[in-house]
Amino acid sequence: MRVWVARPEPGGARTGAALAARGHTALVAPVLAVRPTGAALPDGPFGGLLLTSANAVPALRDAASLRGLPVFTVGARTAALAGAAGLGPVREGPGDAAGLAALVAAVLPAGACLLHAAGTTRKAEPAASLTAAGFTVVVVEAYAAAPVPTLPASVSDALAAGDLDAVLHYSRRSAAVALALADGSGHGGAFRRLRHYCLSVDVAFPLEAAGIPVHVVAARPRETDLLDALASPPGGGAR
Repeated sequence: MRVWVARPEPGGARTGAALAARGHTALVAPVLAVRPTGAALPDGPFGGLLLTSANAVPALRDAASLRGLPVFTVGARTAALAGAAGLGPVREGPGDAAGLAALVAAVLPAGACLLHAAGTTRKAEPAASLTAAGFTVVVVEAYAAAPVPTLPASVSDALAAGDLDAVLHYSRRSAAVALALADGSGHGGAFRRLRHYCLSVDVAFPLEAAGIPVHVVAARPRETDLLDALASPPGGGAR
């Protein structure tokens, strides 16, 4: 299968390699560019560090004040990167923000102050649930994910030639940006005809809101589940 990987780097290249190992042809062309903001860490003390994206880890790699602080990550990939960066001890969440909030609440006492290393654009969770449960959540905007200005030329050419079968969507924002860029380039129809594979229900939302059929929503928000679904026949996906 010929698959567009729209997720930002460095994850895009890893996904491209995983697709190639499964016999697919990957077109890695991110629609978001991720960069650290250089923001200073707020003063603690903190009872734990929340990581809802692996994109925050590079900005924290040299933060001596965080050494030894319990780290709660949204999922496996973020947990692995945090551990490799010398952060932790690390506790791995189930892959979504609600599960991460539940994990923190099960481990730390209510009233603890948590540092959330997040992006400049972020969702209400897990901070909303944790705040309601009595925690204090302090946010540092560790990275920014900016949309690329135009649809990548490689994708534009492939859509025009009918050389793509599917696209993988890893975040709600990148799915929305991919759709907007395809529409803006005049390739919205070709984009809609692709098979759309989404990591979660939340990721699929902007596509379904635009009336685009979603071929697969992964049973769990894990890349392995998403890639496994590429072998499913039409209509035989995880949802």
